[in-house]
Amino acid sequence: MTGRRVSFTAGTLLLEGTTQRDDVRSAGGDWVWDARVGAWRCDAVHYRAAVERLREVAGGCEDRVPAWRSVRWPGVDIHTLRDEQQAAVTAWSPTRQGCIVMPTGTGKTEVALQIMAQTRVSTLVVAPVRDLMYQWHRRILAGLGYDAGVIGDNVFRVRPVSVTTYDSACIHMAKLGDQFGLIIFDECHHLPGPVRQDAARMCAAPMRLGLTATPERSDGRHVELDALIGPVVYEMPISAARGRTLADYDVVRIPVQLSAEEQARYDGLSREVRGYVMRRREEDPKYGWEDLCAETGHAPEARRAMKAYYAKKAIEDRAEEKLRVLEDLFRLHALEPCIVFVGSNAMARDVSRRFLVPCLLSHCGKKERLEVLQGLETGTYPALVANRVLDEGVDLPEVKVAVVVGGTASSRQAKQRLGRVLRRSGNARAVLYEVVSAGTTEEQRSRHRRKSDAYQGTRHRRI
Repeated sequence: MTGRRVSFTAGTLLLEGTTQRDDVRSAGGDWVWDARVGAWRCDAVHYRAAVERLREVAGGCEDRVPAWRSVRWPGVDIHTLRDEQQAAVTAWSPTRQGCIVMPTGTGKTEVALQIMAQTRVSTLVVAPVRDLMYQWHRRILAGLGYDAGVIGDNVFRVRPVSVTTYDSACIHMAKLGDQFGLIIFDECHHLPGPVRQDAARMCAAPMRLGLTATPERSDGRHVELDALIGPVVYEMPISAARGRTLADYDVVRIPVQLSAEEQARYDGLSREVRGYVMRRREEDPKYGWEDLCAETGHAPEARRAMKAYYAKKAIEDRAEEKLRVLEDLFRLHALEPCIVFVGSNAMARDVSRRFLVPCLLSHCGKKERLEVLQGLETGTYPALVANRVLDEGVDLPEVKVAVVVGGTASSRQAKQRLGRVLRRSGNARAVLYEVVSAGTTEEQRSRHRRKSDAYQGTRHRRI
């Protein structure tokens, strides 16, 4: 032993027993000299590579980092994995790091539970929202017989196996980053954000698993997943699951027209926004959206242009003709449960009031969401409407009809919403309707989000 020792402190690794003259930067990790404590320091995410490299090039070191331990599962009750699920486990196992990409509804949770059962080590599961955190708690209890700890939602109950949210993980990882040997990031495309990635950087877990159906991000930061979790080790295209693991489906696009009054107001607002941007581009040819947002804090004309933009978008989102088409679709699929996805809370309330169906928004409590989803499953509610809150992850009843009447240009959101109705139930065929305001910028958003292979063969129809 050389007298060198590596320990975990505040989300970083501290290499003691060295001097500033010692060159340890070749020992893996982004080591920097911390003059405050007289030691080298790097992010905890480099733990595995750094310790292995230190043993090779520095004559070994004392490893004081691991505070995780072996876990004994009280009762493993996991369904036999399908071939593609077992292939995902097999692809991850050699390195025990990396991302698994599988379409929504193909059983990524079962893959993760199987990995947990095999590794038998302290594990932290990180989910994007509270609903998913509690869903993971229920699945771990049912599949492994273990009552996991909960870190988040005003609860701080840490156990060798725990569940948390991305936001809570960022807050507490500086203290907990050495307590888990395996960390699982569900919907891992959320991780590379400027703050949330701290949940991975401050964690020393040598085993890392990312789960997602849609790894790509519009800002390009999905490339950072390689360093935070590991590369994609298994990817299953939706075409391989369509009609097999997932239900076969149709995507039907329905254009609707704005009323004469809506069109006139829409055109006027468009001219207002376009006119302001054109005037600003005479001064600055590179003037864009970010510049407009920055100016709204001090320029009254910019604020008026921004208000006009959002008023214009509200007309697209809440076009009266969309409600008429939605009524026709409800009649067409009478007695079939249906989910309506909207692009704004205001439209969600419009649909809820018009058709007397429950409305789920981000501020709805856990009990309310469970009651509404159970009501949809039992037939108490024929439909529900949601804005983003059901876009990903949450287990939904076996619904085969979805209607999208608004949303972003994100192809990821489009694939996630489609995935809500693709859980297989016999030979039942699913259908997703996309209702779009014709002649507006919503058409551009629709074309952009349908670039995914999942939307090949979209049919166009007027109702």
